[in-house]
Amino acid sequence: MTARRPTALIADDEPLLRKSLTRLLTQAWPELDVVAQARNGREAVEQFEAQRPDICFLDVHMPGLSGVEAARRIGRRAHLVFVTAYDKYAVQAFEQGVLDYLVKPVEPARLAETVSRLQERLRAAQPLPDAAALLEQLAAHLHKNTAPAPLRWIRASIGQALRLIPVDEIDFLRSDEKYTLIAWRGDMGRPGEALIRTPLKELVAQLDAAHFVQVHRSVVVNLQAISHVTRGVNETAHIHLKGRNEVLPVSRSYLHHFRQM
Repeated sequence: MTARRPTALIADDEPLLRKSLTRLLTQAWPELDVVAQARNGREAVEQFEAQRPDICFLDVHMPGLSGVEAARRIGRRAHLVFVTAYDKYAVQAFEQGVLDYLVKPVEPARLAETVSRLQERLRAAQPLPDAAALLEQLAAHLHKNTAPAPLRWIRASIGQALRLIPVDEIDFLRSDEKYTLIAWRGDMGRPGEALIRTPLKELVAQLDAAHFVQVHRSVVVNLQAISHVTRGVNETAHIHLKGRNEVLPVSRSYLHHFRQM
């Protein structure tokens, strides 16, 4: 009885890299059948469900669903090998030994080592490692390093003029029905205000979380603009601002920002 040939999937958003890895695998492991190829993480998961290959070679950085996110969906149903451009954090994580990795450009000698380990695991029918915790760390790292840069300017119409408000000069933002009120320190440090149509929820996602915090479902404040915070009733508080008369509410859900009061 002829033994079943091992099967593999290759996922990379670069066609030339998929072709190159396929060629190298053919040389290093002639018995391996590459039964599926994918251009992104979403396709990788779809192809995996359709073909159920033994091994998945996943590019770490792919548009949409990354290779790490695809691996989290595939889980322990296949042997996983990540292919990555050099990333110190990722390489250190892979070197824990739970998962295999290849660094681009893939070198035949390094691939041969990976193939040897995979062949041994398949022969021994070893249980697939539980890499859920490591994959979660890698996914968080990728998200952190691919997140867009924080917003630096906000455009607001004031009368007939379009004003570019530096985000660093904003004291607070407050939801006002269909609008968002932007309160900032204008010329010579004088308070200024403007209404824009962008929802507060959308702006919060673009602001630097190190400086802007949500303190109420309708209020976001620049921590650098705070003069002091006073306690209120029922686990609430009030924010007093530097050079402004407004007092901003802090609801119970967001009081943790000021627990040292």
